[in-house]
Amino acid sequence: MWKRIDHQLKIKTRDGPQASQLKELGPAQELTMPHPLAPSEFQSFPVFEDISYHIKEAGAQLVKKVNAIFQLDITKNGKTILQWTIDLKNGSGNMFPGPARLPVDTVFTIPEPVFMELVLGKMNPQKAFLAGKFKVSGKVLLGQKLQRVFKDWAKH
Repeated sequence: MWKRIDHQLKIKTRDGPQASQLKELGPAQELTMPHPLAPSEFQSFPVFEDISYHIKEAGAQLVKKVNAIFQLDITKNGKTILQWTIDLKNGSGNMFPGPARLPVDTVFTIPEPVFMELVLGKMNPQKAFLAGKFKVSGKVLLGQKLQRVFKDWAKH
């Protein structure tokens, strides 16, 4: 049986440390970004921005066809340098930098050069996956739907 206990804190103005007891802290550390460079310095960043515009234009149709949320973790030397989320499950679709805000159906972890070859159609996604050039977690078969989105974007 659970017992609820309500406690109200009573704080007096004289409670707490005196000024002579306070320790000065050093400067606050800046939040570290997953990459040391500006996003625009990556080959894939303009591609992601362009795909984002395409999704804004054709998002409603893509949501009907795809019905999934993807997260793409772009890596360099084994470390994530960029993250993008493609939401083709809700509303009229959305694509934004950063991790997904909702549960993801599929996460792709792809080195940037491999991503560029895949999105530009220079590399077969199935062969690249089977060769271990990138990793997929979640619903692997949804990758085929994402491939269609990239092909559709490349036509425009």
